[in-house]
Amino acid sequence: MPPRSTPAAARSRCSAPGRTRSIRAQHRELAARIGAAGALVSEFPPGTTGRAEHFPRRNRIIAGLSLGTLVVEAGIKSGSLITARYAMEQGREVFAIPGSIHNPLARGCHQLIRDGAKLTETVEELIGELAPLAGELGDHLRGRLAAPRSRRPRRRPSPRRRRAAARTPTTPGCSTRSATTR
Repeated sequence: MPPRSTPAAARSRCSAPGRTRSIRAQHRELAARIGAAGALVSEFPPGTTGRAEHFPRRNRIIAGLSLGTLVVEAGIKSGSLITARYAMEQGREVFAIPGSIHNPLARGCHQLIRDGAKLTETVEELIGELAPLAGELGDHLRGRLAAPRSRRPRRRPSPRRRRAAARTPTTPGCSTRSATTR
């Protein structure tokens, strides 16, 4: 079987508690690749047992790490709506794919669109919205990385160090002050 490509968003794993221990067999290869080159992000210590009430906290982290959130199908009480709400609260873009008015799994998407999510029908629309944001973020990060790092101002030695330096005999050619402030 040829290796499957993994989208960039799936290369980091934001795990609900307990998932660090009990990874489904079909996801073990992906988990190993993430462990080797990605990041595992959680608010909980390793080995914490997974509980349903932890998933909204995980979804808040996912929404914060993402440029945008796309909801494909969601019932009125779907966890996807929690993630979308977190994304909106954090100033992220929210997209929703509309569905049939007869499909109960489209009602959450319809509500999101009424609440301001962008109606999305094609991947090109999604890329068209997110590409400029990704470019701005990249420019900002490049600027931060290229900026010279300011050196920490040299602190004056503490009174205790100054007293110790005053008691230390000096070697000819060396100044006590330069020796104590390094």
